[in-house]
Order: sequence, then structure tokens, then C-alpha cells
Amino acid sequence: MNAKWMMAGAGVLVVAGGLPWAVGYVTEQQWQQAVAEVNSAQPFLQMKTEVYDRGILGSELSGSVSLINPETGESNRVPFRADVTHGVTGSLLDFEPADGWPVAGVDWFPEEDPQLTLETRLWGTAVLELEVPGLSVADAGTGESLDTSGGFARVEISDAGASAEALMVWPALRLSGPDADVRVNDFRLEQTMNHLAGEVWTGSGEVVVDSVSLVFGEEPPIALNGLSVRSNSEAVSNGERLDSRVEFEVAGVARSDEAYGPQRLVFALEGLDVAAWSNLTESLSAMQALAISQASGGGEQLDQQMAAMEQMNTAIRDLAAAGFAFGFPELLITTPEGAVTGSARIAHPELTAEQKTDMLMVMQGLTGAMNLSLPLALVETYPELRLQLAPLIKQGLLVQEGDRLVLDAQMRDLMVDVNGMEIPLPPLL
Repeated sequence: MNAKWMMAGAGVLVVAGGLPWAVGYVTEQQWQQAVAEVNSAQPFLQMKTEVYDRGILGSELSGSVSLINPETGESNRVPFRADVTHGVTGSLLDFEPADGWPVAGVDWFPEEDPQLTLETRLWGTAVLELEVPGLSVADAGTGESLDTSGGFARVEISDAGASAEALMVWPALRLSGPDADVRVNDFRLEQTMNHLAGEVWTGSGEVVVDSVSLVFGEEPPIALNGLSVRSNSEAVSNGERLDSRVEFEVAGVARSDEAYGPQRLVFALEGLDVAAWSNLTESLSAMQALAISQASGGGEQLDQQMAAMEQMNTAIRDLAAAGFAFGFPELLITTPEGAVTGSARIAHPELTAEQKTDMLMVMQGLTGAMNLSLPLALVETYPELRLQLAPLIKQGLLVQEGDRLVLDAQMRDLMVDVNGMEIPLPPLL
């Protein structure tokens, strides 16, 4: 009996001892797959694994990250290394720059280095965390300085990459110099994402900043309070359509002895065909990648560019034929002279298969409406604004109604009616 128990115990030890090796093998495969997916998903950041030395209880990894300028094709390469520790159900990767954290010979973190880790699990979950200690850097030559509290960022990826959650918290940051001083207090970002189909993701997010203080030279300081950006994208019609909404808001603006608010802008997309939207996104990414490769000295890629352009045109036609609407349903700008309000919406009806075949241009079916109202006192108070709006007032695009200037526009059949004045539209799409 004792011998059986001893044999069973020995077997358990053998299995337990072999698990870290198996975990290390899976971790390497997961890493290579993640690098390939990052590189193929977008053209602006490219990762390269140069050495992956896998052992039983741990591994050593080295590589580089290249940030590519989309206009010039120039890249900024940052080499890195990582120590990998294998556990029973996952691994922990601890990253740092190959040359250490000092930037351009300046030790920004004299007391404690930032910590960047990636924790993986066999079932496809990964957690990336970045902890940055507080720092204070000053340039005696320019008089510029950077002061920031410690910050934290966390990204959790699950369902084999189909879902993700992100969190970033940064309590305080200050940039100052001889001509400007900028302070940001209590920055917080939260985002959830779920893969829907192709290049389309759904989810919700929120970016909130308690306050931003701006001082430029001798100008009075400006304080923006309660800044927020909230977004939500959801699938409708059994996952075949997509609705998306983004809300920008500033609760209050303070300058000298004046305080006013809120400021608000809402942007919305309604009823987008998921398949067509995915194809449009894919074609735009392909065109960006081709532009970068050409800027960096790549060969002639005219055929690929034509194919990407054709894919984009087809996607736009499919998107329009399926029907959609977009615009800003709400605009509110509060000023001491009064509120500026407005809204706009452009839509295309859903077409039958026969109508789609006969469709010559997307713009033929577009309809829309726009309205804008602003206080006359605002224009009279600021000469710069008056000069900018003078041509619109002279042409009748802005008309006076009482103590306000208004614009009322309708679009149909390649024609825009603005306050009773008809303006033909060029057939661009």
C-alpha cells in the first residue's frame, strides 16, 4: 500500500515538474501568434522577436518595437528584453527596454523603475500591466519641466483575443515652460471591446478628466472642468447592423471672473451594415499600409493600390445600399453671450437588389438636414468671428431671426436648400 502511494506521489511530482515546460511551450506559441496578429492588424506599430530562449522553469526573450510615421515611412525602433517565468497554469513576462529606462541619457526614474508585465494563461487570457512611478524632470536650458504622479494602466484580453478590457488611471500631470503651463488632474480611462465580425468591434468606453488648467503667457488662465468622452457601439438586427454613439462634454469653463457651461457634442452612426463596414475598414487599413511601404522605399504597388481602392468603392456602395444614417444629433456650446445650438443628420435609404444595380452614385440617394442657431451678441462681441461669418451672412446662409442668427438646411437629389436658397452639390461619391 505504501509503495502504491509512493509511486502515485512520484507520478504527481513528475507531472508537476513537467507542467512548467508545457506551459513555457504554449506561452511561446501564444507570444508568436500575438506578435503576428499585432503586425497584421495595423501598419503603424511593428513588433519583431529576435531571440526566444525557452527553458523549463523560465525563458529569455528579446526583440524590438518599431513605431512608423505614416507620412514619411520613417520608423523609431525600441529594443526590449523580457524575463519569462513559467508556472503551472500560465507565465509571467517582465519587460524592460534593452538599454534600460533612462531616456537620452537622463534617468527619469531615480528611485524606482516602471514595471511592465504580461501575465498569460493556458486558456487564452492575458493581462498586461504598466506601473509608472512619479517623476520630475526639468531642462535648465529651455526652462521647461514635466511633473507627474505615478500612473497605472491595465489591459485584460480574454476569449482568445475576442474580448478586451482596458483601464488607465493618472492622478496628476503638469507641463510647464516660459510661455505655457498645463495641468491635468485625475485622468481615467475605461474601455470594453468585443469582436463582432471581420474588422468590427462593439463595446463601450469612457475617458474622464476632472480638470485641465491652461495658462499661456500673460493671458488669463483658463480652466476646463468635468471633461468626458463616452462611447458605445452595439450590434442590432441579429448582429447584422451596428449603432455607434460618441458624446463629448465639458461641464464648465472658467476664465477670469467668468464661468459658463456645459459644452456638449454628440456624434452618432445608425444602422451600418456590419459586413460592408468591415470591408471599408479593411480597405482603408490596406491603403495606409501601402502608403507607408511606398514612403519607406518599397517597390511599385500600383496593382495593390487599385485593388484596395476598388474594395473601398465597393464597400461604400454596399454600405449605402444597405441604408444608414450619421450626424451629430446634439450640439451645445454655452457662452456668456448665449448658447450655440445645432444638429445635423445625413441618411441613405435601404435599396432593393434592382435599385442597387441601377445606382450610379451614392450621393444621389443621400438626404439630410442641418440647423444651427447662435446669438447675434456673440458675433458682435468678437470681431474675428464677425469677419469669418460675414460672407455667410452676406450670401444668406445665415439669417437673422430676432436676436439670433440661424441656418436651416435640407439636402435631397444632389441639392441643398439653405434658408430657401438652393445650392447644387458636386457628384463626389
